[in-house]
Amino acid sequence: MEIDCSRKKICFVIMGFGKKSDPESKMTFDLDKTYKNIIRPAVIEAGYECVRADEILDSGLIDRSMYALLMQADLVIADITTYNPNAIYELGIRHGVRPQSTIILKEENGKIPFDLDHNRMCMYSHMGEDIGFDEVERCKKHLVDLIENVTKKQEIDSPLYQFINNLNPPILPEEEYISLIDDLAEKESLIFAVVEKAKNKMKESDFESAAKYWEKAHKSAPNEPYFIQQRALSVYKSEIPSPVTALTDALNIISELSPDEVATSDPETLGITGAIYKTQWLINGDVASLNRAISYYGKCFNIRNDYYTGENYALCLDMKSNVSEDPDEQAHSRFEAKKVRKKIISALLDIIEFGEIETRIDRKWIYATLSHCYFVLKSDDKHKEYEALFMIESPDEWEVSTYEKNKQKINELHGVIK
Repeated sequence: MEIDCSRKKICFVIMGFGKKSDPESKMTFDLDKTYKNIIRPAVIEAGYECVRADEILDSGLIDRSMYALLMQADLVIADITTYNPNAIYELGIRHGVRPQSTIILKEENGKIPFDLDHNRMCMYSHMGEDIGFDEVERCKKHLVDLIENVTKKQEIDSPLYQFINNLNPPILPEEEYISLIDDLAEKESLIFAVVEKAKNKMKESDFESAAKYWEKAHKSAPNEPYFIQQRALSVYKSEIPSPVTALTDALNIISELSPDEVATSDPETLGITGAIYKTQWLINGDVASLNRAISYYGKCFNIRNDYYTGENYALCLDMKSNVSEDPDEQAHSRFEAKKVRKKIISALLDIIEFGEIETRIDRKWIYATLSHCYFVLKSDDKHKEYEALFMIESPDEWEVSTYEKNKQKINELHGVIK
């Protein structure tokens, strides 16, 4: 990526990275989708060079270049969805050092914790894991219009400069700013590129390579939990040097985020830790691993209520009811698993009833999950209905295989439940 300040204006984007949970709504949002699908295309269409705060990889440059960009960038866009502390802090600095040319984005639900100029705010609807196509197009157009309006009018949008007259902002020498931008261009080591490579390797099931890219990203931004989470996930899925050793390594990595602490509430951390322990149980049959998987999945499901975690939680409860020698524990596990599946069905049927299903990129997996849940609950007509809808979505061969394996596992398990 090459940035020439003499020819192109700079837009500095401050926001969280990866998947972040909102402390109020408990929803988890994939902020990378917001950046890739809305912010970056809109910024480029409006004629700006786009630089994301978390893209600055070199730790020797990160603080110096960040403050310089907050002071000098022609435009700053701050996405404060989930109230990311770094984004809020950097937005405050921008308002303190630059009177104008700042735009704020936020997911439309939830309260705004402080007074902001709503004329310079772009609200969007985020489904959590993704953003619907129509909403992407609407928000992108709105943001382009907002950028063009802000660029043309150059009105004061900083609360500090709005309320205190005759205040002069600090000045960074132009040559120093250009030098910093040149340094960034020469490095050619943007976190965004590293993360994209990691994600692509995961899509290709090359988890060993993905883990190496996540490790590189983590070393450059040690305080970013998302990189630790994805590295742990990739390591355990790589099964290298062996499945058992990979699981141990993954637990050591995720332990950096203290999943055992009572205060830990990050659903990604809890969900990945649960998955590691579930896999450990399937390999070694250690009931202690199963109990931990249930604990982590249960806590994660209570926070996020997503169908993927819920289905795994219910499945672990099924396995618990099968291995337990305590009749009360067996009954409790079966009861809890049934309650979880009914809750999943209710939530997914709401998505269908309110017309949101057509915009969901995970539509096929919603149908698959409903089919599995009804299969367990012995509602054969509903099971077949949603299985047919899953197949209508033309799933890939591996997706059909995954669906059938999960169905077979459920069938085997429920055939032997005491």
